[in-house]
Amino acid sequence: MIPYKHEPFTDFTQEENKQAFLEALKTVEGYLGQDYPLIIGGERIMTEEKLVSTNPANKEEVIGAVSKASRDLATKAMEIADETFETWRKVKPEFRADVLFKAAAIIRRRKHEFSALLTKEAGKPWNEADADTAEAIDFLEYYGRQMLKLKDGIPVESRPGEFNRFDYIPLGVGVVISPWNFAFAIMAGTTVAALVTGNTVLLKPASTTPVVAYKFIEVLEEAGMPAGVVNYIPGSGSEIGDYLVDHPRTRFISFTGSREVGTRIYERAAVVNEGQIWLKRVIAEMGGKDTIVVDSEADLELAAQSIVKSAFGFSGQKCSACSRAVIHEDVYDQVVARVEQLTKELTYGDPTDPKNFAGPVIDQASFDKIMGYIEIGKEEGRLIAGGTGDSSKGYFVAPTVIADLGPNARVMQEEIFGPVVGLTKAKDFTEAIEIANNTDYGLTGAVISNNRFHIEQAREDFHVGNLYFNRGCTGAIVGYQPFGGFNMSGTDSKAGGPDYLQLHMQGKTTSEML
Repeated sequence: MIPYKHEPFTDFTQEENKQAFLEALKTVEGYLGQDYPLIIGGERIMTEEKLVSTNPANKEEVIGAVSKASRDLATKAMEIADETFETWRKVKPEFRADVLFKAAAIIRRRKHEFSALLTKEAGKPWNEADADTAEAIDFLEYYGRQMLKLKDGIPVESRPGEFNRFDYIPLGVGVVISPWNFAFAIMAGTTVAALVTGNTVLLKPASTTPVVAYKFIEVLEEAGMPAGVVNYIPGSGSEIGDYLVDHPRTRFISFTGSREVGTRIYERAAVVNEGQIWLKRVIAEMGGKDTIVVDSEADLELAAQSIVKSAFGFSGQKCSACSRAVIHEDVYDQVVARVEQLTKELTYGDPTDPKNFAGPVIDQASFDKIMGYIEIGKEEGRLIAGGTGDSSKGYFVAPTVIADLGPNARVMQEEIFGPVVGLTKAKDFTEAIEIANNTDYGLTGAVISNNRFHIEQAREDFHVGNLYFNRGCTGAIVGYQPFGGFNMSGTDSKAGGPDYLQLHMQGKTTSEML
C-alpha cells in the first residue's frame, strides 16, 4: 500500500493544464441538459417530477434534470438498503477499500471533467473546483487506508486462560444528506465513509447540485460497488428528508448543511419511533462564523491577503470562510486600507473564465439573503468595498467589506454564507480572542501574529475546531487538518481525521475462555 499523500492541486499557469481544463469544459457542455434517473438497488428509475439543476452563473443554462424521489420510492430504497446491508456488512473490508481506491483512480483520470462540472453546476472558479475534486480523491484514498487499519479492531488486554478482542462492526442504513458548496468532496467523503465501514447508504444530495452526485454513483458502480449499497435518491427535504430521518430502520444520519436544518435533524433523530430498536447516531457539520485575529505584532500584508482570500474564495460560500476579522487597534487602519485595496482589485463573474477570482452565489434565495445582510451592514458599519449585486443573468454579488462594526452587530454574529466580511478592532490580544469567541459557532479561526506567547494563548483559548496560525482560515486538507467544529458548528466529527470512520461503526467486545 502506497502511503497516503494528498492529491496535488493543478497549476493552471501551465498552458497544457489550462488547455486540458478548457477541453473538459467542452466535454461537460456536450452532456448538459440531460435527464437523470434515481438509482435504487442498481435499477434506474425515471420519475415525472424532476429537480432541475441550472448554472448559477447563467440561469438559462440547464445542467440536468434529475428524477425526484417520492415517499414511496424512498420507502423502496430503504427496504433495499436494509436488505443489502445483510450481505454488504459481511464483505471483507479489503474489498470495500478496493472499491474506494479504484474509484479514486477513475476520478483522477477524469479530474478536469469533474472540476469543469463543478464550475458549471456549483459556479466554482477553476482553482476552487480543482481543490474540490482533489479533496474527493483524498477522502477516497484516506478512508480506504483508515479502514484497512481498523479492520482487525483495536488491541485490548487478555489474562491467562482468557482471550479478548475488540472489533468494529457496521451500524446499518445511513442517510447521507450532502451540501451544494462542496458538491463533490463532501458528498463523496460522507458517502464513502459510510460505505467502506460496511453500511449501506441512502444518498440525498443537495437539490442545486445533484448531477455531480449522479456522476459519482456511476464511478462507484464502475469501481465494483454492488447494487443497493449506495442508493441515489434526490428529493425535497419536506417530502423525503424528514421521512428518512424519522424512519425506524435509519441507523444514522450524516448531514452537512445549515444550522437550522442540522438542529432540526438532531431533534427529530432523538425521537424513538415505533419499531425502532436503537438510538440513532447523528454526524453533523453545520456552518460557522469564522474569525481571523490580527495582532499588533503581525505581518500586515499576510494579514490582509489572508482575510481577502479566506473571505472571498468561492464567494464566501464555505463554512470555513472568514466572515469576521478582529484587528488590534494599533494596526487597524493599515490593515483595513489594504483589505479595501485588495478587495477592489478582485475580479468576479462567469467562473468558466479563469481571469475571474470569484464566481456567482448559488441561487436566488442566497442572493436575496446576502443582499439583505449587506443592507444591514451599511446601517451597522462603514461599507468600504463592494455592496452591489446583479441577478439578471446569474447570481453575482461583489466582494463586500464592512468596517468599523461593533462585535455584536448582526453582520458580525449571523452566518451570511456569501462574499461579505466584517471588520472590528480590539484594544489588546486578550480582547481580540474574546471577540473571536463571542459567536454561537466554533468551526475555524486564524491568528496572524509573530508573538509566541499570543500564539500559545490562542491555542488554549480560541474555541474552534480548526485553528490556523499565520495563514487563512480555509483549506483544510484530508489527513493533514481533520475538519469539524464546536458549539453550533456541529458534532466536531473531524472529517478526514483518524477517528472519523469509527462514527459509522460500533465496538464489539468478545471474550473467550481458553
